[in-house]
Amino acid sequence: MAELKDFAEQLVNLTVKEVNELATILKDEYGIEPAAAAVAVAGPAAAGEDAADEQTEFDVILKAAGSSKLAVVKLVKELTGLGLKEAKGIVDSAPAAVKEGISKDEAEGLKKSLEEAGAEVELK
Repeated sequence: MAELKDFAEQLVNLTVKEVNELATILKDEYGIEPAAAAVAVAGPAAAGEDAADEQTEFDVILKAAGSSKLAVVKLVKELTGLGLKEAKGIVDSAPAAVKEGISKDEAEGLKKSLEEAGAEVELK
């Protein structure tokens, strides 16, 4: 049991870069999709932050798909674990929430990925 607690603590303290590396390993070596890995390692706010002063939960809002709509739909599908139809629905109904109530690191990672695909994204 103590080993599992230690493992869980290691997971929640991973950086965004480490989460991306872990997702790649899980996908390449074990066939586990990265969207599931990203959700599993959403960590808490760093120790010492005052919750009243610092926002701890963020929403990733897709404002516009941009010129590469198909790439954005595929990325939304991958990042959220939704089906193709549901992902397309989010992109078509922009502005729409891609993910809600997630950590700052995860939200920034999603924003960066979506912007690289050509989407216009906002964090709230």
